[in-house]
Amino acid sequence: MNLVIIAHNIRSAENIGSLFRTADALGVAKIILAGYSPGIDHPKVKKTALGAEESVKSEQETDILKVLEKLKREEYHILGLELDERSISLDEIKVSSDKIALLLGNEVEGIPNYLRDECDSLVYIPMQGAKESLNVTIATAIASYQLINNRK
Repeated sequence: MNLVIIAHNIRSAENIGSLFRTADALGVAKIILAGYSPGIDHPKVKKTALGAEESVKSEQETDILKVLEKLKREEYHILGLELDERSISLDEIKVSSDKIALLLGNEVEGIPNYLRDECDSLVYIPMQGAKESLNVTIATAIASYQLINNRK
């Protein structure tokens, strides 16, 4: 499976660094840093990534719609990680494509509505406790692991 992570408007450089470490551990093909997400040259990204920014392919693009258009042309299934009335539980999602792009949104605001509409599917992680969300890097790790293992 070819999994690409799209980190859109992630404000924390430490979260970006953690995404690189997660991507390295799980064999993610590439991370696309979109919007105002910090780049791999940011000192806090480098410190948190511990070298994973060198082992995981990445690209930076400010225009998220351009990113999504390109991935759609390349026949990726765009999967937004977001709690929404249209979202399907992570343990129930079925994606037939071997090419998945997992779209992440801002730590506070999530994925904006106009980008949710651009996704082929939306997925959420079922929660057992009182809280409805996780840190973006933890949520990405859980979702990526599940998506990769569903394909095996």
